[in-house]
Amino acid sequence: MTSVVENDYDSFAEAYVAHTENNLVNAYYARPAMLALAGEVAGRRILDAGCGAGALSAALVQRGAAVTGVDASAGMLTLARRRLGADAELRLADLSGPLPFDDGAFDDVVASLVLHYLEDWGPALAEIRRVLRPGGRLIASVDHPFVAYTFGDRRPDYFATTSYTFHWTFDGQSFPMRFWRKPLHAMTDAFTAAGFRITAISEPQPDPAAHELFPEESRELSSRTCFLFFVVEVPPTADGPDA
Repeated sequence: MTSVVENDYDSFAEAYVAHTENNLVNAYYARPAMLALAGEVAGRRILDAGCGAGALSAALVQRGAAVTGVDASAGMLTLARRRLGADAELRLADLSGPLPFDDGAFDDVVASLVLHYLEDWGPALAEIRRVLRPGGRLIASVDHPFVAYTFGDRRPDYFATTSYTFHWTFDGQSFPMRFWRKPLHAMTDAFTAAGFRITAISEPQPDPAAHELFPEESRELSSRTCFLFFVVEVPPTADGPDA
């Protein structure tokens, strides 16, 4: 009997991109929120950690950033290269291991809907902090902890770190996905334990354009939790942040 591989983005990369490219949750909620939190990025060196097919990377490039993307899925990186061409450096890398970059190589790291694939955020956050310059930022989004405890395989213990699975269906084929849920304090503790300073925790609204394109769905999304967004910084050195 063939074992089923969880979180196998290589097996559904094309279908996933077709589904998420212009949908409500990704195109009119998650990506605009990440860009808004990033603010002015022209001239900044940004690592897109878990870049997928490169939609967020492309938006950052359009805003003048120098973008490098990493992802653990070769299939998603193929699509990212098709989208970005020579506009961004793309590498195959897993956030559970060392990143192939020098210390302080980036001004910002964006990690959109990535950390909730990891049981232990510690090693990934340590590597992200290492590759950020003093004063650099990590901008991250994850499944909202309140949603994660009522979605899929329900668990009564909010304070436990537990995994849950569900299936994404594309073109009639089902793909198993596993995520890790943890309470809010465990998320903030992970950031501070890695040496970050939390500067923002955000629960944004969808992009205004969503209300015309997806009237019913956007009304629902506007009134419930979905994702949680963080901006955390590497403290500046004693002499102040790098230029």
